[in-house]
Amino acid sequence: MGFFDKIFKQDKTKTSSNTAQLRTEQQLLERYAGIVMDRQLDFGDLIGENNWNINISNQEISFGADFVFPIQVLGTVSHSSQTWLWSWANKQSGLPESIIQDALKLKKYGEENEIDLLRKDTFSFTKDDLHLMGIIASGINNSSGYYICDYGQGAMVVTIKSEQIDKARTENHLRIMTVFPQLISEFEVNHNTALTYYLTDKGYSISENGSRLIASKNGETVTAEFDELSRLTKLNG
Repeated sequence: MGFFDKIFKQDKTKTSSNTAQLRTEQQLLERYAGIVMDRQLDFGDLIGENNWNINISNQEISFGADFVFPIQVLGTVSHSSQTWLWSWANKQSGLPESIIQDALKLKKYGEENEIDLLRKDTFSFTKDDLHLMGIIASGINNSSGYYICDYGQGAMVVTIKSEQIDKARTENHLRIMTVFPQLISEFEVNHNTALTYYLTDKGYSISENGSRLIASKNGETVTAEFDELSRLTKLNG
């Protein structure tokens, strides 16, 4: 499915849903990458290898008859010019405003926090950056998932909110040992910050002892150790 293709320390006691302190693209990535990548695995397991089909008139994406989900269109990337165009800036597409609400919310967030990625209508971009866009958009909008619809000349990124997808999520403790190493191999993030957000979102209670982090939930434990630059040196669970 290609979900992981070239796709400031906070108070650990606070709920990590608050975006008020997230004022840069980097902070947004560290905040949301873990939990969004985790949810993408459940989404991928649900739809399997089914082909996608977009119906803009119905504002839906389908993966066969059993999986039909409402969508929001974020924007598109052109493979030839390697540029991104936000859906709200694509005047020729004739998209209804109801299908670009997530994109407009991101634009407003970008304007309020001076984040060019979210407020500039178009900029240089490649298909390798599409997962970054999907992660940030899904995080801010609390989406069930995102999907990259590659149509040859370009690709469209959509976000999805669906109770069917949400109900398909699984409690998989060992998945952390797969998702987080994948995250830090794909993106440059503060390892300690990103892992803390990820584990908090999954409902773990977290304590720290120097460079060691311990997270527990339902009798299961994750331990992580970091060097002086907050880089992960050991992860056990």
